[in-house]
Amino acid sequence: MPTPQHPRPFGSAWLFIVASVIWAGGLTSAAAATDVASMVVPDAVFTVQAEGQRAMVRVLTRADSCPGISWGGKPPEVMSLRVAAATLPARQEAIQADSKPAVFDVRTCEATWPQGVHSASVDGTALAAPRADIKRIVIIADTGCRMKASENAFQDCNDAAKWPFAKVAQSAAAKHPDLVIHIGDIHYRESPCPAGNAGCANVAWGYGYDAWQADFFKPAAPLLAVAPWVLVRGNHESCARAGQGWFRFMDAQPWSEARSCNQSALDKDADYSQPYAVNLSPHAQLLVFDSSKTSGKPYGPKDLAFGKYQADMQVVQQLALQKPHSFFMSHHPLLAVAPSKDTRQLKNGGNLGLTSVFETLHPERLLPDGIDASMHGHLHFFEAISFKTAHPASIIMGNAGSANEGTLATALAPGEKLHANAVVEDYAATTGYGFATLDRVDGGETGEWLLTEFDTDGKAVFLCKIKNSKSQCTKAGL
Repeated sequence: MPTPQHPRPFGSAWLFIVASVIWAGGLTSAAAATDVASMVVPDAVFTVQAEGQRAMVRVLTRADSCPGISWGGKPPEVMSLRVAAATLPARQEAIQADSKPAVFDVRTCEATWPQGVHSASVDGTALAAPRADIKRIVIIADTGCRMKASENAFQDCNDAAKWPFAKVAQSAAAKHPDLVIHIGDIHYRESPCPAGNAGCANVAWGYGYDAWQADFFKPAAPLLAVAPWVLVRGNHESCARAGQGWFRFMDAQPWSEARSCNQSALDKDADYSQPYAVNLSPHAQLLVFDSSKTSGKPYGPKDLAFGKYQADMQVVQQLALQKPHSFFMSHHPLLAVAPSKDTRQLKNGGNLGLTSVFETLHPERLLPDGIDASMHGHLHFFEAISFKTAHPASIIMGNAGSANEGTLATALAPGEKLHANAVVEDYAATTGYGFATLDRVDGGETGEWLLTEFDTDGKAVFLCKIKNSKSQCTKAGL
């Protein structure tokens, strides 16, 4: 089967280009003042895709005010301030004992894409417009460079081969997607590099903007430029970790102090976000689920998370009725094979916290009818599993940069089970770094898609046909 091609010309400028000529004629006085202030080059300019077809342009800037944005070539309008720069004290609940104050020395500005507008620019940086009919998607997860003192885990952030996210982003951008999905765990630089460790010497760490910039915004720049992004929250973006940066930069909803992770007393709400659907076509949608706070152990009915996740799954049930075909997106997998020292022995990698809740509503397949596949990160490898039973296909894509883990089985024996009655039918896996594309095969009526797993150079590794809740994978080139 040939590798699918879906070229789409895009004349986007590089993210960090300042306009060489400023035309102020026709600007309001407020816009003119903003335009002068925006001579400071923005640190990042990107588009966040939210519910339905709503999308927002986000700008991170060190300027004293928000820049102007030009819609469809018209004179610039002043962007709104999402949240101001600030230095926040270290949270007592931080997962790492060596946590420090988080310095956010950029303001986050935003503006909602108007309906019917197909181009925009900020200070000479052109943005890729949201598309109502998505044909190609790039999918990544678990991208950051792992630095975690509590596990003595320090990835070589200074080595592009051992932390290849920048290369992954460049190769993925060359596939010309209509949409990019990040399925969580963006930020990993939690602890300082140990003395004498050249692999991570002198790199930014902590929960402030410098670590976010080094871990994501700088290496992701080519991919941020080519398409809007759907951002799924991972456990690394929970309130006790990088949640403050998540709400400042990534979250699709308006920023508020109540949902900022700035006050630990409000975490019981800020650690849970209501699911929403993103339109792909008249026939298909994404269902985005925040699993950032889930546990690896089953919940009891009296647990706070049990009630939160059960209510969220009821929302998913209603959203799934909107389109005949849906992809469920959560950072934590429901059904997965985990690494094992003995590759002949099956080890369940599904999240027991989520499954203990979901099975109360959907005891057979864990997810509502109409969901063709569930897609996840969290486990640092690629894995595609299809079932003889009614369970939707499960795809794990957590191999875009963060340190890979363990050894996976290359094949599963017929009849192997994951969680209760989930009988495996088709299985493909690789521990190599890479990313995936998801291509619509036809007009979308049949719900058929082709998922291609690539290595860091953009060379196809697996081709997986997804249709009728099943996936069928073959090695590329066969």
